[in-house]
Amino acid sequence: MKSAVYLKAGQVGLVEMDHPQILDPDDAIIRIVRTCVCGSDLWSYRNEQVKPGRMNSGHEAIGIVEEVGDAVTTVKAGDFVIAPFTHGCGDCDACRAGYDGTCDRHIGNNWSDGVQAEYMRFEYANWALVKIPGQPSDYSEGMLKSFLALADVMPTGYHAARVADVKPGDKVVVIGDGAVGQCAVIAAKMRGASQIVLMSRHEDRQKMALESGATAVVAERGEEGIAKVRELLGGGADAALECVGTEASVDQALGVLHNGGRLGFVGVPHCEKHPIGSTFAQNITVAGGAASVTTYDKQLLLKAVLDGDINPGRVFTSSYKLEEIDQAYKDMDERKTIKSLIVFD
Repeated sequence: MKSAVYLKAGQVGLVEMDHPQILDPDDAIIRIVRTCVCGSDLWSYRNEQVKPGRMNSGHEAIGIVEEVGDAVTTVKAGDFVIAPFTHGCGDCDACRAGYDGTCDRHIGNNWSDGVQAEYMRFEYANWALVKIPGQPSDYSEGMLKSFLALADVMPTGYHAARVADVKPGDKVVVIGDGAVGQCAVIAAKMRGASQIVLMSRHEDRQKMALESGATAVVAERGEEGIAKVRELLGGGADAALECVGTEASVDQALGVLHNGGRLGFVGVPHCEKHPIGSTFAQNITVAGGAASVTTYDKQLLLKAVLDGDINPGRVFTSSYKLEEIDQAYKDMDERKTIKSLIVFD
């Protein structure tokens, strides 16, 4: 099969690899129908120390189950599924509390990678895979995009809103205008926020967020941006959803909150340790981490997509074939597209 690999900083290519095989009883082999490039993939893409030939870090897919191990009873060959980037067991304390993104039993082995390929081996498939009714041919391309968004970015945006306890009437600020930030806007609206401010400097992303439920946009950063948000909201925000992962974005999120506010962070951290003591004087609640993809998809997000209540697939603004994977990365890196979709025939 063909699979993407990192060749060097700023370059991705394809290699031939062995077709994946069932290794454990709870494995599933999936023929990928759609995959994509994630903003977090760009960290490896830009890394000057990346080892040539290293497997891609892609982790989002929808596809058709080709084969399952003996312990898999929830899906069968031929089923159309979402392959979450997380692989919770569904039965440990963390999973039963709704935090399958950090399953107690699969520590260090709970996230997918190598999914920018024609096939994948999905580990711990019995609970974690999410079955979609019917087959890909039953759906429009727009619906397929939204199903793919349920593999990561929509549940991740929802996770930010959930752990920040966004409630009806809340004033919410979203930091980050990429795919996760766009989905956090959708999630804040789903949970009843009365005002949703997106911090963004890019007109196309601002427009998308406003169409998805944002009530205002702030382009300024730093103290100027914080002051503008507070002016718009008539004070600080009830909740801030941090969807970037840098020290500056965390500082921005903490700065827009009123005392007693709540921070939900889901941007993969790429910064030095942030002193937790800095939140003490504000009585800030801080929570976040890897999204509970399977939990959210099964409980509410898949139904919301099927019912037409949300359209997270709009974050895929450009489509490519697997042979165009290098261009798909480049266009995301250069902000020519919000999120790159990889289409298989």
